Amino acid sequence: MKRWEGSGLALLVAGTFFMENLDGTIISTAAPRMAESFNTAAVDINVVMTAYLVTLAVCIPASGWLTERFGPRRVFGAAIAVFTVASGLCAISGSLPMLTAMRILQGIGGAMMVPVGRLVVLRTTDRRDLVTAIAYLTWPALLAPVVAPALGGLFVTYASWRWIFLVNLPLGAVCLYAALRMVGRTPAPVGRVRLDWAGFLLTGVGLAAVLLGMEQLGGDDVVSPLAVLALAAVMLTVSAVHMLRTKNPLLDLRTLRIRTYNAATLSGSLFRTVVSAAPFLLPLMFQVVFGWGPLRAGLVVIAVFVGNIGIKPATTPIMRKFGFRPVIVVSTVGLAATFAACAALTAETPLWITSVVLLASGVFRSTGFTAYNTLQFADVGPDVLSGANTLSATAQQLAAGLGVAVGALILRGAAVLPGDGGEGPGAYRVAWLGIAVLTCLSGVQAFRLAPDAGSAIRPAAA
Repeated sequence: MKRWEGSGLALLVAGTFFMENLDGTIISTAAPRMAESFNTAAVDINVVMTAYLVTLAVCIPASGWLTERFGPRRVFGAAIAVFTVASGLCAISGSLPMLTAMRILQGIGGAMMVPVGRLVVLRTTDRRDLVTAIAYLTWPALLAPVVAPALGGLFVTYASWRWIFLVNLPLGAVCLYAALRMVGRTPAPVGRVRLDWAGFLLTGVGLAAVLLGMEQLGGDDVVSPLAVLALAAVMLTVSAVHMLRTKNPLLDLRTLRIRTYNAATLSGSLFRTVVSAAPFLLPLMFQVVFGWGPLRAGLVVIAVFVGNIGIKPATTPIMRKFGFRPVIVVSTVGLAATFAACAALTAETPLWITSVVLLASGVFRSTGFTAYNTLQFADVGPDVLSGANTLSATAQQLAAGLGVAVGALILRGAAVLPGDGGEGPGAYRVAWLGIAVLTCLSGVQAFRLAPDAGSAIRPAAA
């Protein structure tokens, strides 16, 4: 019974993760219709996506302090409530400035849901069940970016873009009710630890500058994004020095001394970045190069989701049998191969071949994600679990936010090459090969891990 309750809590948290991840990507499909509603250019809708992602990146680092100060039950419940109410306000927004403001509010709620929900699961899960629990928490990051194009296409084709946000209302209400029933109360903290305001401001400005600078890079103005990225480097460097010297830092960088945590955090972040770039490139390639409609493009991308979910029941047995390092290495090489295969796809490629490539990509995404996310906490003790979880959530959000920027940057860079420029198949070929190379680089650190890395939470295969 206790094990089922733990699984139920993991599924609840996974549901909130799904809402947060979905709302980070689904707007791209609906941008033209939203622009018509607000009588503005479609490119201006980008501010709505950027505001949400930047808010997540800035606010997630404070989640650890909030949890220790007010308790996970209060913070997690409040986060779901804020996210749900903000979704309703997004749906009734009558102007672009109002929608942007409500997206910022939604981002504040989402920033608390992600790390606090996972911390609740980590603290209440027996170590022998950690592999299974992390598998539940992994599927939203795999599912949401892939389902978003199809779901967004359905909403804008047969209903209204406002349903992108309205769908969160019943989901949020159910999740809030379940959270108040399932998340236990914790004793009030002994003594109040002050928020590391210096770390919060330095880190917040630095992370926001990274996302904004990367998004602007590759445009006509080269100086401004480089200046923003330089500011990001300075702020994050100063922030890191500050947090290594302070007693109660906003982000506990000392946890990176744990080798398995370090590898899973750094290598896993690069892996997440390239994985996040793929759902951005696929619908664009299908529509711009292949000439498909948005709904067909979104539905074909579902093949990635089929691979994600199809392999999911086998991920835990695979990790138990072979170990984390072999699974990560094979997943990395396999994913890179599928990205290289995407570079060879054309409008004339039989649909079944395209679907097989995408399905295989989903399989390797799923196994790689689950292995990284589980290995990350294999050797993390309970005394540093909260800090490690907050740092992990921050790194993951930054990686996910950079995924689209990296894909767009490679695509823009291909425009300067001889041939058909940035809108033709040649540019997408370069982009796919570029992220295939980045995928291989993400596995270098993991390849150097000990063969028995993560053995503390890896039960022997049956």
